[in-house]
Amino acid sequence: MKTYISFDIGGTTIKYGVVDEQGVILEKSALPTATTAPAILNDLHQVIESYTEKYQPEGIGVSIPGIVQKNGFLTTAGAIRSLYGFDLKAALMKLTKLPIHIDNDANTAAIAEQWIGSARGCENYLCLVLGTGFGGGIVINDQIYRGAHGMAGEFGWMVTKEIDLTQDLEAKSLNQSSAIVGGLCRQYTLARQQIEPDYPGTQDAREILTAAKQGEKLARVTLDNFYYDLGIGIIDLMACFDPEVVLVGGGISVNQEFVTELVATVNDLKMRHQSLNRIHDLIDIPVKPAKLVNDAGLVGAAYQIMKEIAR
Repeated sequence: MKTYISFDIGGTTIKYGVVDEQGVILEKSALPTATTAPAILNDLHQVIESYTEKYQPEGIGVSIPGIVQKNGFLTTAGAIRSLYGFDLKAALMKLTKLPIHIDNDANTAAIAEQWIGSARGCENYLCLVLGTGFGGGIVINDQIYRGAHGMAGEFGWMVTKEIDLTQDLEAKSLNQSSAIVGGLCRQYTLARQQIEPDYPGTQDAREILTAAKQGEKLARVTLDNFYYDLGIGIIDLMACFDPEVVLVGGGISVNQEFVTELVATVNDLKMRHQSLNRIHDLIDIPVKPAKLVNDAGLVGAAYQIMKEIAR
């Protein structure tokens, strides 16, 4: 049985594990993300040495946020500022002789869904990742599309509202209207603090969903606005990429109420869009929840290095 070491590096936590050639996670754990590049490298090195002795893996896959070049150079790294402008692959190659593949976290999540998730059999699809921001992986003709600079899939940067030239344009972006923490939770917190200045805020969408279910008007209005803002972003992406399916990932995607409301909103918007409604009977692009959610980074990172070795 062939095995692969996988890392899913986030701003606060590094998940790591061993994945076999069928996509089964044989073991996994996590550790806090260190604040400096040398400390992060040291943590990765210790895991690699431990797993190499135990499993004799074929290679190493790494999933990390930010703009990642094909050669493993990190232009950005999300919230991990110490890795901006850092050649992570070159640094890791000094520590191990194993093959290494490094990719953006949304790309690894997208490719994981094609392997053993909700995009099996699809060659053209989008995988949205809703969390602190709004990112995504783009698969075109069975290949991850990265763009000229590794920046493709930064969907949260898209501006979909009427702009105000006296403000930063990102104030009208999907990151601030349609992400979970930066959008939904932020909008609810700001609105509630207008009438309850002592409200500490929330970063948990479940609190808002529960409040709406209990009849709180502010929660209901905030959620309705969120669904329509996100839905507008999704139909824009449908028009741009013509995917077979749009997958929605991130922790909120396991909430059935969220999925049902989002799908209903997207369908409503399609009917209100003359061109999309006209072709509805011929072309209907479904919106579905991603399957792998919290394990997508580990599984996708393993699949990427597995495919690279097989070439």
